[in-house]
Amino acid sequence: MEKHSYNVSLQWKEGRIGEMTSPELPTKIDVATPPEFDKGVAGIWSPEHLYTASVLSCYMTTFLAIAEYSKLEFNSFDCSAEGILEKVDGKFLMTEITLKPVLVIEDDAKKDRALRIMEKSEKACLISNSIKTTVHLDAKVEIETQVKA
Repeated sequence: MEKHSYNVSLQWKEGRIGEMTSPELPTKIDVATPPEFDKGVAGIWSPEHLYTASVLSCYMTTFLAIAEYSKLEFNSFDCSAEGILEKVDGKFLMTEITLKPVLVIEDDAKKDRALRIMEKSEKACLISNSIKTTVHLDAKVEIETQVKA
């Protein structure tokens, strides 16, 4: 695969708030220091949210590609993530991200296979493989008939 470039710009607006844009994308995102820090701003995406979201969205897109290639049929896929910020040796680090995907399938006999595909997707995620943060997977597979009950 050849190299690819992803361009992002940031313009300071006021205080601890900036506006992030990309010439490749139609939407703008306000970003700010999170409220846990001095002069942080609540209610605006922070670098810590974006970092966690990067791992989460990469996991989803990797899962969708591997599931399609594996011909895994599923009814729904939802995933949340929790990123942990800690001070380690005097530096703030994102030390852990826990991905919590929930996959709903029809066939109980395919539950183990679905879990293996979810695990393979986490191991193949290019963002997870590019960072030093520990990524945990807390995957769940539910059966459609049990979800409706």
